[in-house]
Amino acid sequence: MKLQQLRYVWEVTRHQLNVSATAQSLFTSQPGISKQIRLLEDELGVEIFARSGKHLTRVTPAGEAIVELAGKVLRTVDDIKHVAQEHSDERRGSLAIATTHTQARYVLPSVIGEFRQKYPDVALHMQQGTPKQIAQMVSEGAADFAICTESLELFNDLVLLPCYRWNRCVLVPKGHPLASGELTLERVAEHPLVTYVFGFTGRSQLDDAFKSRDLTPNVVLTAADSDVIKTYVRLGLGIGIVAHMAVDPVADNDLVAVDASHLFESSTTKIGIRRGTFMRTYMYDFVKRMAPHLDRETVERALAAGPRHEAELFKGIQLPVL
Repeated sequence: MKLQQLRYVWEVTRHQLNVSATAQSLFTSQPGISKQIRLLEDELGVEIFARSGKHLTRVTPAGEAIVELAGKVLRTVDDIKHVAQEHSDERRGSLAIATTHTQARYVLPSVIGEFRQKYPDVALHMQQGTPKQIAQMVSEGAADFAICTESLELFNDLVLLPCYRWNRCVLVPKGHPLASGELTLERVAEHPLVTYVFGFTGRSQLDDAFKSRDLTPNVVLTAADSDVIKTYVRLGLGIGIVAHMAVDPVADNDLVAVDASHLFESSTTKIGIRRGTFMRTYMYDFVKRMAPHLDRETVERALAAGPRHEAELFKGIQLPVL
């Protein structure tokens, strides 16, 4: 059994059993991958993949167990490399962050700017996706940190570190009826809404608020990108409901942001880290820059806690509000 064979098996499953796409991503040949997988199956005496002709059709039950173990082996190998790097040069390496548009656009720039000044030789990689995709990237080892509000709790192998709380505002053009007077859910429900796709940026709290008052909001357009929401508010499609941190006082000075924190429950943005991840010094530093209360000792205690028991460490903590 070779490490290369395990990597091929793991990567093929990540590419939806497409051997050609796997070969391109690994800069190798399709026949070479197929041959090595066959050799591994012959050595183990089981089929990892079911086939129809030359095409892989599904992962067998035995294959599912092997793929899971292969992932663990490959992550352990990466950890060994990280240990060596940490002792050879603690200021050099890479950091992959998976996050949403709102975090990438409005929260992370200042954090990353400071981080880059201290660690210019750490290569940063940012990936965006839905909260579920983001959590899955970290769960599978494709990213180091997941930074978002929704869906992290769906993956039991992630340690969840609360960073800050935030709430929403209603965006309207100047002169709009909601720009003045008391803002209520009833008044908001009278207008067409432009807001986040379900599963993005605390959308569930928004839906729960309307439901609790037996109101049915008229959602005419949803988007994953707060800047897209603002664009359609400007076009007159409806009023926008966005995270308050997504409002730029300069770029958005043609709109009025009406505080809606009294209408909706606040949301908490968290950092998700796969349990067992080898944390390098600069990774601890990044987390602390993101949330000052998450110092190295606190993060280490959370990583050492049992699944979901890290939440007990943060009971009663006063999170900063953005």
